[in-house]
Amino acid sequence: MLRSERFNIKKIAIVGILGGISAVLGLTPLGFIPVGPTRATIMHIPVIIGAIMEGPVVGALVGLIFGLSSIFQAIMSPTPVSFVFLNPLVSILPRVLIGIVSYYVYELFKKMEKKASKTILLLIWIFVLCYLIFTFATGIMGEAKIWESIFSFILIVLTFLVGYYSNKKLQNNAIEVVASAAAGTLTNTLGVLSFIYLLYGQDYALKLGLDPDKVGKFILGIGITNGIPEIIVAIIIVTSVVASLEKRA
Repeated sequence: MLRSERFNIKKIAIVGILGGISAVLGLTPLGFIPVGPTRATIMHIPVIIGAIMEGPVVGALVGLIFGLSSIFQAIMSPTPVSFVFLNPLVSILPRVLIGIVSYYVYELFKKMEKKASKTILLLIWIFVLCYLIFTFATGIMGEAKIWESIFSFILIVLTFLVGYYSNKKLQNNAIEVVASAAAGTLTNTLGVLSFIYLLYGQDYALKLGLDPDKVGKFILGIGITNGIPEIIVAIIIVTSVVASLEKRA
């Protein structure tokens, strides 16, 4: 009984810590990382880490805190399109699902044959590096700000380091962490944007001064433009954090 109580207290503490981090990231500029010309959100990353390390319930609860902080931000710092985040289907449900999806994708990839998992993992890291090198090169040749190019270069170096470190520390478990990070990020991006389109498509377009008939293409463009950098950043951060926590454990 005492052991079970300690276990529950530990999980409650982790929910509080990760939920607090997610809320702070969402309410401050710290929640955005520049990747080339775009800004990748990282507010959902504590949800994924909680799910991987402590299970779907912890992940879902951290996601709930993340979602509630989105509603709070929409009320306290409104923008023309903040009204969409007042609906829990947009602000809360996708964030809760991040924790659930991340955990079960993690468990699913645990069962993958090791040779196949190493091949997939290698392809993922190659894609990440190619994308970052492309954004760095286009930034240098284009009109990107110098700090954007510097940050892109830093991400390239971090990708090499995290890929090597995770392969050494996580060994055969790296693919499930990477897949979980990608799936959790996709759940957030696709979930939020899909509900915005289904529930508020026309109103959302009018608030932004867009043609309502083209709002679907506009939202899809947001998903592609922001989704890929967010997946890449999530893979880098989640993999490095989980590898460090696994080492301590």
